[in-house]
Amino acid sequence: MIKSYTLQDGILHPNGANLTGAVWIDLHAPTPEEESAVAAITGCDIPSEEDMREIEISSRLYAFEQATYMTALLPANADGGDPVMGPVSFILTPKHLVTVRFHDPRVFTSFPPRAHVTRIAMADPLSVLVAVMEAVIDRQADILERAAAEIDSHSRALFMLAKGRKPHDYQSVLETIGQMGNLNSNIRDSLLTLDRLASYLAQVLTKHSATPDLHERAKTLTNDVKSLTDHANFVASKITFLLDATLGMINIEQTNISKILSVAAVIFLPATLIASIFGMNFANMPGLDMRYGFALSLGAMIGLAVLTYAYFKYKNWL
Repeated sequence: MIKSYTLQDGILHPNGANLTGAVWIDLHAPTPEEESAVAAITGCDIPSEEDMREIEISSRLYAFEQATYMTALLPANADGGDPVMGPVSFILTPKHLVTVRFHDPRVFTSFPPRAHVTRIAMADPLSVLVAVMEAVIDRQADILERAAAEIDSHSRALFMLAKGRKPHDYQSVLETIGQMGNLNSNIRDSLLTLDRLASYLAQVLTKHSATPDLHERAKTLTNDVKSLTDHANFVASKITFLLDATLGMINIEQTNISKILSVAAVIFLPATLIASIFGMNFANMPGLDMRYGFALSLGAMIGLAVLTYAYFKYKNWL
């Protein structure tokens, strides 16, 4: 699918699938025919999905003829708890910016209308690229902020020990921790590629003699990526702590259950001993002909059980 955008008075405007006058061409899972059409307009090759997934830096950041190719990993469906990671290529030519992707990060649907409404000033494909990258970084920050808030919420709930509280659903907590850990890991991978892209972008701006304003914005991008990377590492440590705390709570709960079972066994041990003695099948046993023998035995069982329970309570073992 092709979406194109033009610049009118420095403001981004949607242009549908029309490539005439387009400054930004966004390709989403393009067909061979669409790739050929864009290649004919821009004069650059469109990388395949296999090429975009190459992990070598030389395969993700390079220049060929008049086109500069930059590829980064971006998350999609991050708000759904099951993020999909995929590469996105940014191809910069003297007259066009081409983005190629095979998944649907939200920034590519939210940024164009926001840029149009807020009238973000852009003059050429290079300034469009910088604006898109700023939107990408903002989106990463939003995802990290939401993940940190959710981790804080689960952490407070886990350590809230109010009387009469319901037991925690530890399976649900562990599943949430796993989802947050997976999301944070994906964001860290994405930030790593964005850090490399931002550094390479600074070189591209110098090569194209960009304005001081674009250089300053690119520098801010680099600093933002580094700050987000530090924050992602902090969130990772909180996730690890919460996981350890949850496993510790599970162990404590299992220990309490084992203690209750052990105490119950000890409480009924005297009663079991008495019942075992008088349950032996010998012909001559003292007390078998007592009129109140059964009542005395039953009373002894109950009394010893109560005394054992009271002793445990006195020792604060219950």
